Amino acid sequence: MAIPASLANKLSLPVIGSPLFIISTPDLVLAQCKAGIIGSFPSLNARPLEQLDEWLSQLNEELAAARAANPAARIAPYAVNLIVHKSNNRIEEDLALCVKHKVPMVITSLGARPEVNAAIHSYGGIVLHDIINIVFAHKALEKGADGLIAVCTGAGGHAGVLSPFALISEIREFFDGPLALSGSISNGAQILAAQAMGADFAYIGSAFIPTHEARAVEGYKDMIVASAAKDIVYSSLFTGVSGNYLAPSIAKAGMDPNNLPEGDKATMSFQSGESAKAKAWKDVWGAGQGVGGVKERMPAAEFIAKLKREYDEARAGLAANAAFYAA
Repeated sequence: MAIPASLANKLSLPVIGSPLFIISTPDLVLAQCKAGIIGSFPSLNARPLEQLDEWLSQLNEELAAARAANPAARIAPYAVNLIVHKSNNRIEEDLALCVKHKVPMVITSLGARPEVNAAIHSYGGIVLHDIINIVFAHKALEKGADGLIAVCTGAGGHAGVLSPFALISEIREFFDGPLALSGSISNGAQILAAQAMGADFAYIGSAFIPTHEARAVEGYKDMIVASAAKDIVYSSLFTGVSGNYLAPSIAKAGMDPNNLPEGDKATMSFQSGESAKAKAWKDVWGAGQGVGGVKERMPAAEFIAKLKREYDEARAGLAANAAFYAA
């Protein structure tokens, strides 16, 4: 395992709650961290820029208070997702605030920039970069990322097309550092499976959308609970980058989910999250193929406790099976 030493005794599960565009706010992140998993949010969810300063102060203060009140508790650090694509006109300001508040972990997306990694490393922060193939994995590591997030087929939002068995195996041929796996993970047994195939963390997003603390509209939460893998459509139309979306939301927006044109990657833009393309997330809702495992709405802490029970049960069952074959 390659979990950073700074996380020792701070996690109840090897899980990172993925940053959900629009949806993740301090309410969800605090609930995740206090329950012992790494919570995260995209910096662009805080608008205007001044709100990001406020959110980071709130997270640092409330988590410090929680640790002081219960020193034995496993309270995880948080992470901020930075979109480093050249069209994000807020990256410099957001990065400066991450450095100011010494954000423990930063997740970089849509490009890898050594100066971003150096800034986070200046105070001892950790950088994980999300990738969909081996080419991007090598580039991220060459530019100074500490770890990788393998975004495999079935993941919500911008996702790759590779099997987790293939991508994790190939990454482990040349990289033994921190590695998270994203793609259709919604229960505790799947967290254990991610570890078994070589990942250090499960990266879970869609399953947190229906939680009480998530800033998703009611219809989105209900649609997640009502949907299954058959309801997920993979399309590049909405942002210029291929991703997974809920077909019923596409139909509700007046389009045929079975007949979507290709998007233009050249039009991809992250102008402070306010572009017309970014607004598509408000009407066309992202989700991964693991939604079939999400059966009800509940508080985030309750969902994480459920994951922990399932994880422990899966470990016990696997140990029993291993003993049978070892006999």
